[in-house]
Amino acid sequence: MLRILKSFAAVGIAVGALTAAAHAADVKIGFVVKQPEEPWFQDEWKFADIAAKEKGFTLVKIGAEDGEKVQSAIDNLGAQGAQGFIICTPDVKLGPGIVAKAEANGLKLMTVDDRLVNADGSPIDSVPHMGISALKIGEAVGTAIADEIKKRGWDIATVGAVRVSYDQLPTAVDRVEGAITSLKAAGFPEANIFDAPQAKTDTEAALNAATVVLNKHPDVKHWVAFGLNDEAVLGAVRASETVGITPDNFIGVGIGGADSAINEFKKPAATGFFGTVIISPKRHGYETALNMYDWVANGKEPPALTLTAGELALRDTYVDVRKSLGIE
Repeated sequence: MLRILKSFAAVGIAVGALTAAAHAADVKIGFVVKQPEEPWFQDEWKFADIAAKEKGFTLVKIGAEDGEKVQSAIDNLGAQGAQGFIICTPDVKLGPGIVAKAEANGLKLMTVDDRLVNADGSPIDSVPHMGISALKIGEAVGTAIADEIKKRGWDIATVGAVRVSYDQLPTAVDRVEGAITSLKAAGFPEANIFDAPQAKTDTEAALNAATVVLNKHPDVKHWVAFGLNDEAVLGAVRASETVGITPDNFIGVGIGGADSAINEFKKPAATGFFGTVIISPKRHGYETALNMYDWVANGKEPPALTLTAGELALRDTYVDVRKSLGIE
């Protein structure tokens, strides 16, 4: 009798495992990003793929560079029978439309990196979000710059700062304002902070914007630069080289730890790109995918708001920092 009961138990366990596997196989989740060619989003997809393989669900990766493609992507996921999706939208102001389109297709919705906003600019709190603590990361950038100014023995009152800006994006504003807050707390004069607005968030646009600022102030010997991401600061560094400012007179600290930043660190001689605050795509890809799976499969709604932080990496520390963040 005991042997029979054990046999039934074994069968029950096997059936339960098969049911769970079948249930996972029925789950389909979308992961929509605004710049699919960017290394950051490629890494998010990579880590989301790991989550999909671990749990056995299907991950659908879609690039959507504008509002029309976002709407099409959501309809596409609905037509495929997906149950939910994660999105980093090309424009946070598309928020109400994205929410409505998700509801129309019966899809659960999470956001990553950039948070959706209402028409009045307030965040859409009903959509679970994992983002970056933009203000804190910006403050870390400002602190790193201030510390290096002191280490080099510069007179902080004579240093110029290039604020490479992209004010259309709230997280960009928060990052640069965080950097400014730390710099001012260290005694940096606000009058010495010069705005360099970008037309786009790439290196070329940053180079063009920063070149204008540097050429307007040829009397300033020492410069620092900060912005939305590594590309913004690398543009400022390239601009400094163009106008003849040497690396020992320039301190640029980026955000992201992108391949472009790592390649800069790998150059034989140090450039004006002093450091980057690395933000790990691992949680943003892996954890959001797991959260969405748990929501779809188990009814467990994700936390309303999760904010991740970063870690400063320099030319001689970036390898160890990347390992500590699970990137290497």
